[in-house]
Amino acid sequence: MLDAAGVVLTPDEQRSLEVADCGLSQLDRIGVQILTYVNTERVCAKELVLFPHQTCPEHRHPPFGGAPGKEETFRCRAGTVYLYTEGPPTPEPQCRPDGVFTVWHEIVLRPGDQHTIPPDTLHWFQAGPEGAVITEFSTQSRDDLDVFSDPAIRRATVVADSA
Repeated sequence: MLDAAGVVLTPDEQRSLEVADCGLSQLDRIGVQILTYVNTERVCAKELVLFPHQTCPEHRHPPFGGAPGKEETFRCRAGTVYLYTEGPPTPEPQCRPDGVFTVWHEIVLRPGDQHTIPPDTLHWFQAGPEGAVITEFSTQSRDDLDVFSDPAIRRATVVADSA
């Protein structure tokens, strides 16, 4: 999907792709694939890949170490992204995933569209039927501090035993 979106990766970047299944082992439905280019005390840049209809669950980036929390801008590179944030609920949202979701203000991002999410703001997102590639620009990312609305969600990947 990254290649199709025109994102060229070095061999080291290919090896560093992170697969986040949110601890549910349902990657086809819940999770996100992440390539982090840079993450310093001041800035972060990532590529986020979502499979068709894959959902990154509702979460927020709380304050830490005197900072207000992560502010992030999503720029859609390929596909369609349905982003849900705090705000007036959309009367007929495009997405209705299973799980704990409390914010329903829908923002549709298509290639070239972008939206900035303020620090400590509940949000979640889902790809359309063709999947999606999103470039994320943000302040420092501390994924280990993310607060998920669903208590079953874990940031760490869990490998389910198939036996």
